[in-house]
Amino acid sequence: MAHLENSAPNGTPGPNASYALRDLPKSNVFTRNLPADPAFASPADSHNAPRQQLGPRLVKDALYTYVRPEKTEDPELLCVSQRAIQDIGLKEEEAQSEEFKEFVAGNKIFWDEKEHAEKGGIYPWAQCYGGYQFGQWAGQLGDGRAISLFESTNPQSGTRYEIQLKGAGRTPYSRFADGKAVLRSSIREFVVSEYLNAIGIPTTRALALTLCKDSKVRRERLEPGAIVTRFAQSWIRLGTFDLPRMRGDRKLLRQLADYTAEHVYAGWENLPSKLPSGDAKTAHTQTKTRIPKDTVEGEGLEEENRYTRLYRAILRANALTVAKWQAYGFMNGVLNTDNTSILGLSIDFGPFAFLDTFDPMYTPNHDDHMLRYSYRNQPTIIWWNIVRLGEALGELMGAGKDVDSETFIEKGVTEEQADELVKRAEGIIDRCGEEYKAVFMDEYKRLMTARLGLKSHKESDFEDLFSELLDFLEAYELDFHHAFRRLSAFKLSELETEQSRKDVAGRFFRSGEAPRQEAESRERTAKWLEKWGARVKEDWGEGKDEARQAAMHRVNPKFVPRSWILDELIERVEKKGERDILPEIMKLNLNPFNEHWGWNEGEEERFCGDVPKYKGMMQCSCSS
Repeated sequence: MAHLENSAPNGTPGPNASYALRDLPKSNVFTRNLPADPAFASPADSHNAPRQQLGPRLVKDALYTYVRPEKTEDPELLCVSQRAIQDIGLKEEEAQSEEFKEFVAGNKIFWDEKEHAEKGGIYPWAQCYGGYQFGQWAGQLGDGRAISLFESTNPQSGTRYEIQLKGAGRTPYSRFADGKAVLRSSIREFVVSEYLNAIGIPTTRALALTLCKDSKVRRERLEPGAIVTRFAQSWIRLGTFDLPRMRGDRKLLRQLADYTAEHVYAGWENLPSKLPSGDAKTAHTQTKTRIPKDTVEGEGLEEENRYTRLYRAILRANALTVAKWQAYGFMNGVLNTDNTSILGLSIDFGPFAFLDTFDPMYTPNHDDHMLRYSYRNQPTIIWWNIVRLGEALGELMGAGKDVDSETFIEKGVTEEQADELVKRAEGIIDRCGEEYKAVFMDEYKRLMTARLGLKSHKESDFEDLFSELLDFLEAYELDFHHAFRRLSAFKLSELETEQSRKDVAGRFFRSGEAPRQEAESRERTAKWLEKWGARVKEDWGEGKDEARQAAMHRVNPKFVPRSWILDELIERVEKKGERDILPEIMKLNLNPFNEHWGWNEGEEERFCGDVPKYKGMMQCSCSS
């Protein structure tokens, strides 16, 4: 029986139940419902094979391969996210156990060959997928250095997570690489995963960071290796659909779509119907509307079956997430289809960054010479990726009410049906494009309205406040994040006269660099403050500064893990051997809206202050 804290009398988990790692409820819904690599059809086949036989090769007719992590010699657990521990449903003290440390180093798997000989058991696996990289088809990709261990459902929230090691060794999908991850990129992923979650952006999560002391990994240079233990509700990507589509594997594609609807989106009946007249405001709630599985909406070329509802769910989730990225100045850096989640999660963190000064053309990826993945282009690129998904699901969506006919399932599209099916599918993708825009804009406006301390949104706000704010931030190279946090501290009494507005406008500029009173930049900023002050007064009335400031502090973080901070963190952990700095930074990282964290006041203010000269808008490579 599981060891439970606060258990109910009947032994079921109580409201605050948590488990030891060994007793954490484990499942393998993904591997139980989808086809395995035929070369290693069972866990025993893989477990009994020499580890070197599990290396790179072409895998067909499968969505994963059973593969165990490589052993890690002398691992060192560097940091654990306490919030992640809680969200999985583990006891907090479990992070101190030897079993946990061996588990996150890839040295402990919960599978016993004798016990599971007949039923297979829960055995680690690596996912098979493909993808478009920088707009070009790249063929089979897959989990080249990620190995999933098992799934676990949090007893309190009911959320099922797939727990995975990144950097634990070669898999059939490693291509020419070693299956390892370097400490540098692992620190970056560990920090950003938990930060995005802390500010409310959908993301994969990071549980633990382990240094592999004896592992030296060659990238641009020889670097220490590391493993990130991470988890997500699903690791399926748009690229998972790309691969069977490009191979013409209709059966596998349909199987994957059915699995996604039934096991990731909790059933066909929970998928959304189309929005009435492109009304994005119901997108958040309509996914909860129960719709019979076989419902077909519309007639003729307007027919929309359940696979179209799945497509709508995926595009809405991604539209909401990219709106949050834009509102909070985050860039993934390499938004290939294999780096785009079917749940709209921020995923696969390589050359990511947050904006420093506001520059819409900034890309954190120094290999992105065409600026494909710049801040400005992210919404467009996510839609480009979703169109590729539409092409993968096109036959299923285009079939309309005939999608379940025996002839279609077995033989596909007849010549007579082809033109109508293509037109229907193209019409669906076109209509969904308008919905994507509507959902994105509605969420972006909602977030920006809150960040500016307003209770309501007026159409004029987009031009007068949103656009003008971003324009002068760009024109005067002002800090994107400081602008919102410092705006939170303004009082309406400071904006009553032109002179007073000019006085306080200097707060947007770097310390000691505010322009002269008569400067055009100060005048323009002051005019914007006049408009903003009028809107605040309209929404809040007089004498409500304190309440409005508190509301703004709740949505405008003081701490942001900028590139220069991450570089310093990597230097201090990797080169100087400092072991306390990462846990201290995680205090800020997990509670970024706080004003103080009870650490070191000078360090707190330095990490939350102006970006040091020559360390802003940094770039890095995809290599990790």
